[in-house]
Amino acid sequence: MGSVLHNIIFFIIAIGVLVTFHEFGHYWVARRLNVKVLRFSVGFGKPLISWFKTSGEDTVEFAIAAIPLGGYVKMLDEREAPVDDADKHRAFNNQPVLNRFAIVVAGPAFNFILAIFLYWIVFLNGVEGRKPILDEAAVESVAAEAGFLSKEQILAVGSTEIKTWQAFRMALIDHGLDGGDLQVKVRDLDDIEITRILALGDRHILDKNDDVVEQLGFKLWQPDLPAIIGGTTDQGEAKKAGLIKDDKILAVDGVVI
Repeated sequence: MGSVLHNIIFFIIAIGVLVTFHEFGHYWVARRLNVKVLRFSVGFGKPLISWFKTSGEDTVEFAIAAIPLGGYVKMLDEREAPVDDADKHRAFNNQPVLNRFAIVVAGPAFNFILAIFLYWIVFLNGVEGRKPILDEAAVESVAAEAGFLSKEQILAVGSTEIKTWQAFRMALIDHGLDGGDLQVKVRDLDDIEITRILALGDRHILDKNDDVVEQLGFKLWQPDLPAIIGGTTDQGEAKKAGLIKDDKILAVDGVVI
């Protein structure tokens, strides 16, 4: 129940952020084009909170409404209510086509800018992935014939720089579809960069159902870590069984770990 509630809360927050940026786009461009804005609302229905802000001759009502699934920017418009002659030139319906187009498009445009910014933040923090360090190649495999050794790190496949094991897999598929010889750059245990030739020949690596990496004889090196529990989930069977953080697993059903 707690996790469902959390998901609902985060969903509302996400929608609120998207709506706010979207409507701010309409609001910001309308103000720059001297269109009179009457209300900026995040959410629909009856306002839960509202306040007024005066800027120059205009007073705009800002509101957070009860239904958090959208929002709107209300502008002066003769189609909704009578407008004073002095303000008619500032009504939305009296704007040139290009101005109206700019105001309408501004909402999606601001969401697009927000998406770019958020992706920039994600990539600034990096993307998790397993480091492409090789274990001993499978006997009589293509990787073994090319001379790949344990604990060598993959640096590049062809001209593609490799940072993660998944990137290595995708690069093998991308560059090795037509077979032939494939250059793979590695860094060995002496920190020397070496280019090895992966002789694929006329092999069609996607013809088989096997994983491409395993098919060529590559294995991911992983350190030997002690079987120590890092934690348990609240509703999991491990917690019900009494297992706790920092317990070391010695055996499972008689099998020594």
